[in-house]
Amino acid sequence: MTVAEETEVTLEVGQRTELPALPDPAGHPSEREMHAILEIAVHGPSGAPHATPAPGTGPALAEVLIVDTSRSMLHPPAKLHAAKDATAAAVRMLPFGTAFAVLSGRFDATVVHPGPGRQVLAVARPGEREAAERAVRILDADGGTAIGAWLDLARRLLKDQPAPVKHVLLLTDGRNEHDHRSGRPLETVLDACAGRFVCDAWGIGDDWDAELLLTITRRLHGRARAVRREAELTAAYEELIAGLLGTAVPELRIRLTPTTPGTVIRQVKQVVPNEQELQPVPVGAGGRAAEYVTRAWGDEVRHFQVVLTADPTGRESGEELQLAAVEIVVPGVRRALRLPPPRPILVRWTDDPLDASRRHPGVRRHELYQRASAAVAQAYRAWLRGAEGRETADRELARALALAAELGDAQLLGALRLIESAPGAARIRPGLKDVDWQHLILSSALTTPPRQPSGAEGRGAAGAGAGREGAGAARRPAGGGAGRPGPPGTGAPGSPDGGGAVRAAEGVGGGSGPDGPGRAGPGELGPHGAGSSDVGPGGAGPVGTSQGGAGLVDAGPGGAEPAGTGPRGAGPADAAPGGPGPDPAAPDPAAQNDAAYNDVARNHAAHNDAAHNDAARDHVPPGGAGPGGVGAGWAGTPGAPGQGPGAVGGAGGGSVPPPGAVGPALPVRPDGLVECPDCRWLGPADSVYCGGDCGRLLRGASA
Repeated sequence: MTVAEETEVTLEVGQRTELPALPDPAGHPSEREMHAILEIAVHGPSGAPHATPAPGTGPALAEVLIVDTSRSMLHPPAKLHAAKDATAAAVRMLPFGTAFAVLSGRFDATVVHPGPGRQVLAVARPGEREAAERAVRILDADGGTAIGAWLDLARRLLKDQPAPVKHVLLLTDGRNEHDHRSGRPLETVLDACAGRFVCDAWGIGDDWDAELLLTITRRLHGRARAVRREAELTAAYEELIAGLLGTAVPELRIRLTPTTPGTVIRQVKQVVPNEQELQPVPVGAGGRAAEYVTRAWGDEVRHFQVVLTADPTGRESGEELQLAAVEIVVPGVRRALRLPPPRPILVRWTDDPLDASRRHPGVRRHELYQRASAAVAQAYRAWLRGAEGRETADRELARALALAAELGDAQLLGALRLIESAPGAARIRPGLKDVDWQHLILSSALTTPPRQPSGAEGRGAAGAGAGREGAGAARRPAGGGAGRPGPPGTGAPGSPDGGGAVRAAEGVGGGSGPDGPGRAGPGELGPHGAGSSDVGPGGAGPVGTSQGGAGLVDAGPGGAEPAGTGPRGAGPADAAPGGPGPDPAAPDPAAQNDAAYNDVARNHAAHNDAAHNDAARDHVPPGGAGPGGVGAGWAGTPGAPGQGPGAVGGAGGGSVPPPGAVGPALPVRPDGLVECPDCRWLGPADSVYCGGDCGRLLRGASA
């Protein structure tokens, strides 16, 4: 069998390896938290029907389809008709030999096919599929909603099934209002079902509960979705079933083994494409390893966050140690499978508070998603209070928009804009229905990794394109780059603790860490040095450099010089021509707007849709280049030469200030950190939000 015919699983570990060796001023215990992001991908052979069972092994998929047939499904009747059409279409797609059942859900659950009282699944054959469709077509609706009873019957039906992929597809139009009438409440049932099967839950109509769907799918490792129009349900079901039939790896386990005394596994959770907590499965008797089970992998990439605690007692500062080993285990392999070698999670104890405060971009990204989701939930709760909560709802919407812009998430921005009164207003649209908020809550639960720049993966495997922070095959969402910067513009080699990501706000040159060369960007001769095309604040853009750093792709008007170098910084070949920049001696207009968070948030979207897509493509937050860019400022003002935050898009468009676009309002300490005035968190000077407990906005905060 050739490599092209194999299913390949890849693993990359991303982390900042530094942890503080000294106790914090508050005298907390000496153990420290190490956060790492695991990027796991499955690549199946092209064109192969992955879920086809091996001869003599039985069906690869066992499927239970649950149809809500409570009385509300008749209001309007289109909901029940759509449910019947979609369920019948799903049954027709099941391959020969697939075990399946169709359930009707009311106060209790009934087996529609293979028939009431049956405790076994049917087997998909031409006649059996037709019989199931006939049974679905005559369904009627009555009674209430008790979802715990529905899932419990599905659990009993799937209990003895040998199929590697066990899946439940749940559709409801309502809320779990009659759970008290069930013999087993939903929470108890979810405990019993966890690890038994994967459940996807769908909402239809105007009265479903997004939080209920998310609760079910997070516990049962599925995804929560909904349709806005009944006619969309059949196509959605067909797409979902096709994805199940393309399952390349039915079950994949993440095995973590602590390797340094004092290391403890605190948490493992999936963070992309949605958040799911994973529970450990002990490995062997008395062993230190634990496995975390994930299921139903198609050709896809998922991210997981691992939290370890470690003790620096007796360890030398600057010494790099392996805290734990990460291994991928795939039990019951039925086809040729190529697995990655184990990868390390590392630590380097440091006395430098700036080094110790840095976090991996993936960890930071997930925190931003959590805050955006919380802002949506708070806006919804405030909206429910009517006029009394209007101001709070608008403020939380502005916050969610700012976070989505910082994430560069077009899907979330689009969902948020659906509830705005006007583009860029950041005010709740009059006449919203509750279901509009339910769709937004589901959208805010979806997460995406940062988009990779074209032609630059930024992989750090075995030291390629990374310093020691890249050891352990860390893909850098911020691209490759240098370690600690050398003298400005020199492209000097990185120091031993250099990393694959460019050090923000310091303007690094190219160079290399000890495990491999950093990826230098083109044009390393400007006073601020050049980085890769997706560097963060303080680096340079993709095309050349000059005084003040490079401009970005699609820089807007306001003084960009096309494709080359010049006193205002380099602009790319497609930069829009603009007039001269402002007088360098004039006050920095961006700094004058530093405290205008709410105003900026309210204006962030005007004329900026196209610019957002361009910025996201280059892994730059919409509305701005790094420091030293050119073009319109984020408040619609021209950027000053070598210092203004160059915006993306037309002048006056406005955008939320990206990280590093303006100097912090908080004073910078002698050690290069800023301190949150609320929770006393210490972080890098370019922090936009507090990384501590309060999570407050730091830009625009009064000193």
